[in-house]
Amino acid sequence: MASAAQKSQPFGPSDRLYAAIGDFLADHRLSVDPVNYAFAHRVLSQPKGPLAVSVARLTDGGVRLTSRDIEDMGGPVIAPGATVERSEEADDTPAESPNATMQALVARTQMQVEDFADTVAGLRAETQVFGRDLLAGADAIRSASGEAVEDITRLATTMLDRVQAAEARLAAATVEAEALRVELEAARDDARRDPLTGLANRRAFEDAFAEESAAGTSICVALCDIDHFKSVNDRFGHAVGDRVLKVIAQALREACGDHLVARYGGEEFAILFTGVPIEDAVTTLDSARGAVAAKRYRLRETDAPLGAVTFSGGVSAYVDRDVMGSVMGRADRLLYAAKADGRNMIKADGEKSQQSARDTPEKS
Repeated sequence: MASAAQKSQPFGPSDRLYAAIGDFLADHRLSVDPVNYAFAHRVLSQPKGPLAVSVARLTDGGVRLTSRDIEDMGGPVIAPGATVERSEEADDTPAESPNATMQALVARTQMQVEDFADTVAGLRAETQVFGRDLLAGADAIRSASGEAVEDITRLATTMLDRVQAAEARLAAATVEAEALRVELEAARDDARRDPLTGLANRRAFEDAFAEESAAGTSICVALCDIDHFKSVNDRFGHAVGDRVLKVIAQALREACGDHLVARYGGEEFAILFTGVPIEDAVTTLDSARGAVAAKRYRLRETDAPLGAVTFSGGVSAYVDRDVMGSVMGRADRLLYAAKADGRNMIKADGEKSQQSARDTPEKS
């Protein structure tokens, strides 16, 4: 019976690593949660890595790790084989934004949970095999006779009950880990969205641009800016300014369909047009501009007229060997050319500005 169980559970490198992780957590009296497990996995799977060296230095002399130590040493997850080079001017590098920090935290935690879930799933499969072996052994023993056989049968049955209980606990842990994985995916999606407008944020836009350009997709980039937005905030307050931002966001979302619309910063929006010529991109964006300019808005609280709300835009096409900075720079220059020429218009590479005379507001 024991030999059958041993054959079904070979003690290979992954088993040794799993056992070492358990010993590591026990030695430092750390709870078996995804964060601690993933930390121990990183230390023990890369024994000569910078994290393992830091842990060895900190625990020299029998000092135990604490949760605070793990938090302090957590840092970004480093892929196996990667190296980190520190610039001499690193102290002058601006700190990451809170959103970037949140992105890194969500990504790291998700990797930890996935690793933990995979380990739990593997352990559950092993216990199922072990349980079947025990059951088969118990059935064989029942066919014999004698008190010794009865004792062994009773012991095997007890062991089987324990294995089944362990399977139930592992199944519950697997469900919890999967639920947490889903929650983390939702949190990561939230971290890539602008909370006010619900649009993609700048980071999501830049990632999408990198992905589409790497795939060789035809790309046009548009930058839009609300005209005289500062005066809206100054005259009516930031609450009204936020409503104006939502109006523009909704108009762009409806007009641009499947193309990615992002709030790029402040009152500026960016659109990533894919798979269409620049003429179609300009036409689409101008339809949103016209729809916004044609409306007349009123204050919710007093019903007083807010007046016309307009935006200007610049559209540039991605060309071979372009980089994001260059195409965004061209779109930005076209945007400010539209502002300089009177606002409420769209300018594009090699195209005349788009503007309907009927919806041109009076200049403020």
